[in-house]
Amino acid sequence: MTAPLVDPMAMRQAMGRFATGVAVITTEHDGIPHGMTVNSLTSVSLDPPLLLVCFNHGARTAEAAVAAGRFVVNVLSRRQQAIALRFAARGEDHFAGLELEYAEHRVPVVPKALAHLECDVERVVEAGDHTIVFGAVIGLDTRDGEPLGFFGGKFSDVQQHGHEPEHWFF
Repeated sequence: MTAPLVDPMAMRQAMGRFATGVAVITTEHDGIPHGMTVNSLTSVSLDPPLLLVCFNHGARTAEAAVAAGRFVVNVLSRRQQAIALRFAARGEDHFAGLELEYAEHRVPVVPKALAHLECDVERVVEAGDHTIVFGAVIGLDTRDGEPLGFFGGKFSDVQQHGHEPEHWFF
């Protein structure tokens, strides 16, 4: 493999200019709950309903989700920043001391998240330093609230202000 044309840290910084939401991916395999914070996910298709989540290679939550065949995307509200931080920490029992709640198909969920999207693993693709897991959405629920955002490597509020167009003059 040849050397990358773009420095990985420069790529990280450039992609950090793209604002995202924040979610916690949860699953359960062999009776053990797993979860981690992500911001690299997207809707792929509405019909059929598909989404994808990108995990670092070797992420235990990704391995557990693939082994279990099912996971939940928990879209976090701005009030759930502490949950995002808890599930972003490496090597900890993220569920310690928490009372678990479950989705319809017995996958743990984050209570009071803005959305729960319960997914069956549809496909797994290895790409660069990440594993991309495609999920077929088999159930969902939503609630009102303000989302937790992520921009420039930091959590941020996402507020609806309308928009003021930026003019591009030719």
